[in-house]
Amino acid sequence: MPGRVRIKLVSTSVEDLDAVCNEIRQIARRTGVKMKGPIPLPVKRLRVVTRKAPSGQGYETFDHWELRIHKRIIDMEADEKAMRLLMRTRVPPTVRVEIEVKM
Repeated sequence: MPGRVRIKLVSTSVEDLDAVCNEIRQIARRTGVKMKGPIPLPVKRLRVVTRKAPSGQGYETFDHWELRIHKRIIDMEADEKAMRLLMRTRVPPTVRVEIEVKM
């Protein structure tokens, strides 16, 4: 009886994140394992507001900076062939992957 694998993907780039999700989806299709996902989680937005004029004189103008962190979760069966192919996939440096195996 195969176990379950939970794959958590985190990235600031949506394109890279979707590319990795599509590769995992193709691996599941080729090996014939059941897969649920990718399930999108809420986007975490980190906001920083800075004052443009450091002296404090003149108009009060501000710069707004935002970093968006996108997350996906994929659940699939832990087949040996699928796991080998999963470990060989190329992941861009902007994507962080966590794999949790449940029996």
